[in-house]
Amino acid sequence: MTCAEYRIESDQPIAGTLWPAKGSHEYAVSDRALAITLAAKSFTKPGSDQLASDIRVVHVPTGEVVFTKPATQRFEWSEEL
Repeated sequence: MTCAEYRIESDQPIAGTLWPAKGSHEYAVSDRALAITLAAKSFTKPGSDQLASDIRVVHVPTGEVVFTKPATQRFEWSEEL
């Protein structure tokens, strides 16, 4: 079995249809392309009083962040805009 060289992580729980570890903050993957794909297709689920958070893919041996998906912000529609 190969060692997981990439870690997908976030400050908030991560979710998505492809996310294999429901509700977790991180997941270890051995393939860079798979790690980036999972991160790109996932999103964070903040609590009621918290904001969404970035999702990062980290190369574990070096600590280098190889991919970042910025947090998506929801804007409420307003007639004043």
